[in-house]
Amino acid sequence: MKWILLPILFVTLAVSGTALAQPSPTETVKKTVDDVIKIVSDKELKKPQNEKRRRQEIKRAIGTVFDSAEMAQRAMARHWRDRNAAEKKEFVDLFENLLENSYAGKIESYNQEKVVYLKEAIDGDYAEVRSKIVTARRDEYSLDYRLMLKGGKWVVYDIVIEGVSLVSNYRTQFNKIITNQGYAELVKKLRSKNKEISMP
Repeated sequence: MKWILLPILFVTLAVSGTALAQPSPTETVKKTVDDVIKIVSDKELKKPQNEKRRRQEIKRAIGTVFDSAEMAQRAMARHWRDRNAAEKKEFVDLFENLLENSYAGKIESYNQEKVVYLKEAIDGDYAEVRSKIVTARRDEYSLDYRLMLKGGKWVVYDIVIEGVSLVSNYRTQFNKIITNQGYAELVKKLRSKNKEISMP
């Protein structure tokens, strides 16, 4: 996975809230891109004394990006059915915090990269929005969004960066830990990681 793309990834992922008329998946993604960029570009929010507020705004925006429960379940794959209700809730919370806390700082390094929307494909309640990122040096990277229709709005359940699925990447890591060390060890590692990268 090309981690250098993550600042751009999370700037361009936010999914809009309620709307009177359901926008297309591309419109949904594109609409909120401006809102997120506004946060990271706000001169007032960039001031050191506003760091906590800025991070809270970023976290709020990131929180609207993902269907965390869907992503967590897909990342756990076959191990999900072995968890009880309390474990599932805890894992979703840990996974959501991991995503939010891991990339809040990276979002702030957004540097006017250009997002070009290429193609949209809808198949029932599922959709894919294909795009590319163009940097100031004119380097280009593919960034595709996988969305599903839930509760009357499109939400992102996976992102594919240069052909690598974010959910699949986590699934591989989680499966290896659970298989070799057990589920309890995965939870321990997630708690430790979240504490290490917790937001101010």
